Amino acid sequence: MRMSDLELLDFENALEQFQKLVEKMIIQKTKERSGLYTEDDDKIDYNKFYKTTRTLFGPAVKGHNIQAFFRKTINNLEKPDWLEIFGCFGAESDGLPSQLKESIVFLVSEKKQITDSVVKRKDMIKGIVKIPHLDFTITASQRGVITIFNNQMKVVATINIEDTSWITGCDFLPQLKYVVAVTESTIIVWDYKSDENKNNCFVIKPMKNCLLCVCTVTMSDQPAKDTILMGDNKGYVYLLTMTSDDFIMKQYNTENESQFRVLDSENFNIVKRKLHDDWVGRVKYISALKCFGSCSADSLRSFILDDIKRLEDNLPLREFSVHKGVNAFAYCRKAKVIVTGGNDRILRLWNPVVNIRPTGKLLGHQHSVVEVVTNEKDQHVISLSCAKIFRVWDIQTLTPLQVFHDNQVSPEELDVFPMVFDNDHGILITGSDVVDIYPLTQMIEDTRQRPQTHEKSINAVVYNRTLRQILTICTESILKVWDLETGYQIYQIEDAHGVNTEVTCAAIEINGFYLATGACDGTVKVWEFESGQEFKALPLAQHSDDEHRILKIVYLKADESQHALLVLEQRGKMKMIQGNSAQAHLYATWMLPEAVPFPRRNPVVYLLLNPGTSETEDFFPTIRLLSNTSTLSDNTETFIPSVEINCFAVLKVEGWNLIATGSANGEIILWDFESASVRCLHKTNEDSQDSVFQESGINAMLFLVHSAFTSRKRSSQPSAAVRRDVSASPEHESSSSNLHKENEERDEVNTEKTTAEDTATSKNNQHPKMKVKFSKAEAGHSPILASAHESGCVRLWSIQGSLMKELLPFSECPSGPLRVLHTDISTKILLAGSKEGYIICWNVASFLEDSQNKKNQVKEKLCWRGHTAEVVDLFYEEEKNVIVTASTDGSVRIWHAESGYYFGYYGQSREFELSDTSRLILPPDVTNFPAIIREESKPMEKKIECPLMLDRDRWKSLTRLPIALGKSQHTNVIQDFKFFQALAREKMEPLETSEPGSKETGAVYGFLPIYELETPVEVSMPKSLQRIKGMKSTGRTKDIDSSEDLGQDK
Repeated sequence: MRMSDLELLDFENALEQFQKLVEKMIIQKTKERSGLYTEDDDKIDYNKFYKTTRTLFGPAVKGHNIQAFFRKTINNLEKPDWLEIFGCFGAESDGLPSQLKESIVFLVSEKKQITDSVVKRKDMIKGIVKIPHLDFTITASQRGVITIFNNQMKVVATINIEDTSWITGCDFLPQLKYVVAVTESTIIVWDYKSDENKNNCFVIKPMKNCLLCVCTVTMSDQPAKDTILMGDNKGYVYLLTMTSDDFIMKQYNTENESQFRVLDSENFNIVKRKLHDDWVGRVKYISALKCFGSCSADSLRSFILDDIKRLEDNLPLREFSVHKGVNAFAYCRKAKVIVTGGNDRILRLWNPVVNIRPTGKLLGHQHSVVEVVTNEKDQHVISLSCAKIFRVWDIQTLTPLQVFHDNQVSPEELDVFPMVFDNDHGILITGSDVVDIYPLTQMIEDTRQRPQTHEKSINAVVYNRTLRQILTICTESILKVWDLETGYQIYQIEDAHGVNTEVTCAAIEINGFYLATGACDGTVKVWEFESGQEFKALPLAQHSDDEHRILKIVYLKADESQHALLVLEQRGKMKMIQGNSAQAHLYATWMLPEAVPFPRRNPVVYLLLNPGTSETEDFFPTIRLLSNTSTLSDNTETFIPSVEINCFAVLKVEGWNLIATGSANGEIILWDFESASVRCLHKTNEDSQDSVFQESGINAMLFLVHSAFTSRKRSSQPSAAVRRDVSASPEHESSSSNLHKENEERDEVNTEKTTAEDTATSKNNQHPKMKVKFSKAEAGHSPILASAHESGCVRLWSIQGSLMKELLPFSECPSGPLRVLHTDISTKILLAGSKEGYIICWNVASFLEDSQNKKNQVKEKLCWRGHTAEVVDLFYEEEKNVIVTASTDGSVRIWHAESGYYFGYYGQSREFELSDTSRLILPPDVTNFPAIIREESKPMEKKIECPLMLDRDRWKSLTRLPIALGKSQHTNVIQDFKFFQALAREKMEPLETSEPGSKETGAVYGFLPIYELETPVEVSMPKSLQRIKGMKSTGRTKDIDSSEDLGQDK
């Protein structure tokens, strides 16, 4: 049937309004995720979306298609094809309704069971509770087996309670550190930490009614005090407060062979109030609402939600009425709804403050609902029926997500089953005659699916701070750009430098507009980062081989008129590559000398800096050595350092213009273009063995600058850039011209050698800026050079060439050689990655404040194994507080910077949730959790208990006895009072003192004072007291002469 023009016009208008509705919903959800959305009356939820869609299209759209379209839109935050609302899906579209997908929430095939130490024969579990702050799980069986499990579901403690009454529920007392359980007539309190095999349980009895459930009130913040709520079979809810004194000071009755210490319930102040006309099925305290809730099969007062004070004052309660009552309830804090389920097989969603009617209903169960729990993170409801059929629902869309059941239960076991969801580990724990554990599919994927960002090994990772995007490069020459926060891929470039040409390194300029890449054939290219288009390139050399392989690249400058890069080739040659608007290609303009002879006594050589062309005077000037072979003496032999440069670091800030290079044999050469000098910070012994060379080899270098210089942009990392306004100053130019004139006066010799001792005086006179720099260095604010070595240590060097600190990572296994270094913008932390896949984090903030102060130490914060292969690159993102690491295993992973929590890897199917660190998971190839190094607490001063001695000065100062006393017993009291008042501690002074020791200097016990104790004089009882004591022993009484001076007795 052909559609008329009027119908077509109506459909186009409806479709246009529908698309506007979808766009508005996407904007709203985007703002909600970023925390910028404020709720108003125009908020689009599922109900409003459903009604509006039905109004626009009528019966042409089906309910399940609307649900699938809504869910797909809010999850992906992108507009699906409008045809999907009518059930027309493309071949590649994932348009099937959520309920038709198999095991998308819980992976039932990975279910685990625990059978040991949980139940007796013909027994079943009646209570399961999760203790988040201890990461414990407690189970209680009907016949008296209480078991505590740790986070690995290993048994921590268990007890078999011999009692005729059956246990009906359990919970944990957080302040007293006890486990509480209720039976039909008693309350059992178990001290699970007690070392005694017997008498470690307290029982409070008798209780008049049969107790059915118990929970702990978590609002109590007083130490050694806990409050519990209990429900019975008469509809009463009890409030009981217990303190540590109740289990210590009160008298209890016990038999020698009994495991119980019986306490009388009459000694406790138990408050109760009748809330229901039927059994109390559940009682819980909801700390987020500061209310308690109780449910019953009563149809009139099915569910009660109110303040705990209502149990004492008998004021009206907030009551919820449900046909056939409520068997279970749960509160979702994130969605702010209460979910109830009962015998009518319907799940209802309630607003906590509205008890007139529910806000939503979930239909699908064919049997009575016996338990309900919530998944806070994903906003899911998990309900369980008496037939042990599980259903998973989405609170947001009110749609079923998964249905599964347990067919291992016999018919006689179809009863109430306890259930709890562990939000920290993403598992569902249920109990029957065994403990069943159902893991989330997402958790299994995160822990078993091999992380893979690229199919081949990663060569480099750089971060664009402006766009918050990450560039990854693999050995297959594939460049991929990812969004930092979500992990979604934006675009990729294949064969960036040609077919079969490996891209080895990359750098991004500070504004994030341009990207530079280097390849194995020595070619360099500049790209527009956002579009991925090639901008300029350095042509391929005529004799291209492995010696021209680019190892590292640093972006010095990038704008429309000029680009400047500093690169390091495989053969150890460093050169500057530039390009301007007039040139079509990049070209090399400057080169660092490969070999410099140094005197052994003081390895410093001064330079003649000659700014040549205008293209290079903004960066590094042309270098000529001041040397004179005629001035060499026998005791000033020279050496030439290795030219096998592995790495380099650049620092260009106001007052500093430095390049540091590190070689494979451990030599560090520092080029200072401000003071016109080159210094060898560390040179190896030529007679040492090759193993020593390998251990001292340098793999990475980094300049650490105090936070006072943070505002001055520096280039010490591949991704950093250097500002243009740090060119040579006028003082620098004049000093260079003076040196040039001096050189011309010496018969126009261009290369003259002088020792450091001969030139030190003249150089200081010619370079007044050097004095300023050394004074600044003495103040503790000079840059510090960090070097990562093959031996697995990080060394911190001063600019003057002294070794200031050596850092060794703390880990259970050797971390191996360190490959990469990184620091944050404010230079508060230092990151290192090792060959064995370890990531180490140090706090260097206090050390950089004043590196000369020994009290300011470099403290290691965190150490964990993030990969099983070598870490090739890493960086720290300050605003999101995350660390991104790349490895030769082909994965780029993201971690929480404070705890080492694993968020995921770039290339995974789901989006990152960087704000949630509740579920501690590990990659599938890593088995050890991160080791957080806590700061050592300062030892508390302990009072030394010394023996009391008789202080004779105090004895004489005391007043005498009264002249007359009526009875001798008063005399004894006063004499004893005077004698004990005269006792005092022995006064002792330490003979020797020393500075408190530290671990670094080898001290183990720290500060130990030494005292010299004199032999105390034996103090005897005064003769008057001896006489009184003798008189009392013989039964005689005698008046005491009041004029007797007790102070003369010895």
